[in-house]
Amino acid sequence: MTKIRDHGGGIDAAVAQYGGTRAGWVDLSTGINPVPYPVPEIPADAWMSLPDQTAQSQLLNAARRFWNVPDGAQIVAAPGASALIANLPALAQSGGVYIPRPTYNEHAAAFKAHGIPVSPDDPDQPTHVYVHPNNPDGRLWPSPPQDRALTIIDESFCDVTPAETHIQRAARPGTVILKSFGKFWGLAGVRLGFAIAHPQTFAPLNGPGLADLLGPWAVSGPALEIGAHALSDPDWAQRTRRRLAADTARLDRLMIAAGAKVHGGTPLFRLYRVSAASAWQERLAKHRIWTRIFPYSDHFLRLGLPAPQHWARLETALS
Repeated sequence: MTKIRDHGGGIDAAVAQYGGTRAGWVDLSTGINPVPYPVPEIPADAWMSLPDQTAQSQLLNAARRFWNVPDGAQIVAAPGASALIANLPALAQSGGVYIPRPTYNEHAAAFKAHGIPVSPDDPDQPTHVYVHPNNPDGRLWPSPPQDRALTIIDESFCDVTPAETHIQRAARPGTVILKSFGKFWGLAGVRLGFAIAHPQTFAPLNGPGLADLLGPWAVSGPALEIGAHALSDPDWAQRTRRRLAADTARLDRLMIAAGAKVHGGTPLFRLYRVSAASAWQERLAKHRIWTRIFPYSDHFLRLGLPAPQHWARLETALS
């Protein structure tokens, strides 16, 4: 049986434990923008035909412009950042990987699945992984080391703070920048993610390249269309950053008034320190609001932002 790792989400389990119906729950356990990008009309051909080169090029060109990808860097699109995370260990040449904790657990799981030892406290390892901003505490890594054989910088939440990106490092061999589409644009179900690096980084001498591992037509036709539209809309991105900042401040005020302390986070999720995280989660679950707690801490509670229509319920639950 496949072991289920600790994640946000899991509304089905919340329903089983606390009752109600899936539609009646507010899921604040993830860091997904609750006001998604408006999905454009999808041409029938995108559903009916295998994705052609033109659609893929339009997506990658839009991604290059939006993230200011440096000349010489290659972009590989995939069905979600998780698909890339699962395959990136194949790019490591030898030795172990340093992944400072606490952080997103899928990176360590992926390297372990490839038989590569993972260390949280030995930075002498040839491969490093940094989540920037970090999940769950929002920590930024201003200058990850540049002398490692392979450095993976997961910027899945960096679109809320674009000035902090390390994208220019992708122009040189040895660094992979990860981008997630679903979180900032609020369309996690589209399943779209990007890895950005020098072509040499994607083509190790002892194995297949990253694009080869993903196979042909890795991204669906509808995802290509939606991604190209969204990444070509910088005005929406700017408006969204302003709204997320305002909503973050509102959530902090509510939680502080209820007795929590801000421990960190980003404008897409907030990490609070509370007296007993499991008790807080249960308290909110009685109002059909699902939150995130962590197996390594009795005091960390993470909340995403409510959609506009759900603020009143959260305010009632916290009063």
